[in-house]
This record gives sequence, C-alpha cells and structure tokens, in this order.
Amino acid sequence: MSSAPLKIGYCLSLSGPLGENGRSARLAHELWREDVNRSGGVLGRPVELVVYDDHGDASLVAGLYARLLDVDGVDLVVGGYGTNTILPAMPLVMERGRFFVGLMGLGVNTKLAYDRYFAMIPTGPSPSSGLTEGFFEIAAAQEPRPRTVALLTADAEFARNPVIGAHENARRYGLEIVAHESYPLTTHDFGPILKRLAAVAPDVVFVCSYLADSIRIVRAIAEGGLTPKLVGGSMIGPQSASVKTALGPLLNGFVNYEYWLPVPKMLVGSVGDLMKRYQSRAATEGVDALGFYMAPLAYAQMQVVEQAVNATQSLSDAALADYTRRTTFDTVVGPVAFGEGGEWVHPRVLQVQFQNVRGNGLEQFADARAQVVITPGDWASGRLAYPYESAKPR
Repeated sequence: MSSAPLKIGYCLSLSGPLGENGRSARLAHELWREDVNRSGGVLGRPVELVVYDDHGDASLVAGLYARLLDVDGVDLVVGGYGTNTILPAMPLVMERGRFFVGLMGLGVNTKLAYDRYFAMIPTGPSPSSGLTEGFFEIAAAQEPRPRTVALLTADAEFARNPVIGAHENARRYGLEIVAHESYPLTTHDFGPILKRLAAVAPDVVFVCSYLADSIRIVRAIAEGGLTPKLVGGSMIGPQSASVKTALGPLLNGFVNYEYWLPVPKMLVGSVGDLMKRYQSRAATEGVDALGFYMAPLAYAQMQVVEQAVNATQSLSDAALADYTRRTTFDTVVGPVAFGEGGEWVHPRVLQVQFQNVRGNGLEQFADARAQVVITPGDWASGRLAYPYESAKPR
C-alpha cells in the first residue's frame, strides 16, 4: 500500500443522548477499516478515519465538517449517525459539492433534494411513512379493529419526520388521531402526560422517543392507568442492549421498529461473522453488547463508499455520486440500491414485538426469540400478541 493514508472524515454523537448508538457505529466503522486495510486499503492506500464527537449538539456539526475539510484535509466525508447530525452538515456538504453517505438519517434529503446524498437506512422511497407504516398496518389488521390513536413524541428534530409519517399512515389505515402530547427531552415524570392520554382512552399509542425517555415511558405505561390495545412504533432505545436489560419484562407487548435482527433470512453473507467480531469487542470498547441496531448498517455504509471508490478508481465527488445512483451494492445487509433522493429503492423496516421476556438477563436477547418479527411477512417469525394487555407483565 502507498504510505499516504486515504482519510475519511465525519462526526458522530459519541456522547450525549445518542452516545450509546454513536459508539456502536464507531466500532463497526473501525472493524470495516481493519478489514479493508488488511485487504490492501482503498486505491492502494491505507484508510484512516478522522472522527469528532459532536456530543449530540447539532450546533457543532457544521464547524466540525468545516474543520475536517479545511484543516484536516480529508479525502472523503460521510454522514454521522441520525438526523440530528446529518441534517446540519448538509448546507456545507452541498456548498462544497461533496459525495455524502449518511447513517440512519430519516428523510434528511426530502426537501433538500441534493443529488450527491445517499441514505443508509432501509425506510425506502418515502422514508417518513416507511418507518411507521408497519405499525399502523398491524393495528388496522386486528380484530376488534382499533379506531383511535394518540401520539406521544419527543420535542426534537429526530421526531419530526416520524410524526409526519404517523399522520400519513393513520389516515391511510383509517385511524383517527385523538391526542398528541409532545414532551421536552428533559422530562423525567411521564405520569401527568399519560394521565391526559388515558382521559381520551386511545386504542393505539404511538411513541417516538430517545433512549433515556424510552425507559421512563415504558416504566410509566407498565405501571398502569393507560391501557391501549397496541403501543410502541418509533422508539429509539428498545433496540439497545442496555435498555433491554434495564426494562426486561416491562417490554413485553411493546411493538417497535428494527432494521436488522438475527432471523434466518437476514443472516446472509458475512454479517454473521461481523456480528461475532463486534460482540467479542463490545465489552472492552464499552459499546452496545449486541450491536444489532447499529453495526450492520454502519458497516454497510462504509462498504458503499469503498465499492464506489474502487469501482470508479476515483475520489471525484461527481463520479462517486453518479456511480452510486446506478449501482446495486453488495453489503453485509444484502443488496442495496439507491433511488430518488438517495433513499433505498426497496424498503425493509421490521416491526417486532417483545414477548415472553423473563428477568433482565441479556442472553435472552441474543437471538430473535424474545423479539418476534411481525412484519414484513417474508421475515416474520411469529404472531402479534393482541391486545397489549395480553402480553404486558403481570
């Protein structure tokens, strides 16, 4: 390999409210870097990752990307994790005309329509509705059919698009939204909010929350007083090992989205090996012990960049974007092709329900038995326990 490293720069929320997920992505990226350098690097050059912590503070992001480009002189930039990190980077990225692959940003490019942006998130061509449609589809298929929905959502940038999708899908599936409670991320006591929701007795409660507030919300609902037939939908948190073990049986009955789980159809190619290596290093790296949520997509994000550069033999942003628009990539999560707005051509969001969780041990979450895949049908591993009361902890 040439002695001059090929530098890829980005920022991640390695601390702050999404730090657990950011650190998980960082380990997956490091595993990719080790793999690619072992096989000769990219363009014959060893890859170096230049990563800054944005602390979950969107106001820092633009300055960090300016530093990466103007001071560090990185060859390529990629998007960090989530809407809160990717969206504030976009004005500078667009101004500089950079090729940009973001990780799990929901609907970042819907209004911007930047033709060099690509989204490593399986929500498909309509990302806001794609994330939440499975939840509402499940609700509409039940007997007796639920009629009303209440929304419980964080007052934060990341919640904006899921809420738009919830409204769209409620209309699509003939469900009436009867209440919407939006809370600040500083909320610790959800009792008063749940009391207000209980007063309208919604059949379905759609929740869009961060990691810490997901824990508080699940505990508050499990304590009683609010008895929906279906609850969950768009919660960031239940995917993480620390949240799973903190809540244990309190998660029973909750339905939520996932992007990858170790169900047979998803154990394709080298993803099984990746997860073994990730989990073997998770403890010493201080990251999520399972890695199901972040690691496969974070590794695939870097594979897209690697394959585009090697195929074009170029670091030209225009050439990389043109190639990415017309190519199906071979990744650890299977084939990935990008369509309009840089979103996936084919959506693949799972809706899973926690069932038969006993105690707080991590081992029960090591496979998909405690998280039953309900939709899409091709990946389904069980059936919905309905209503929520029939599956919730006694």
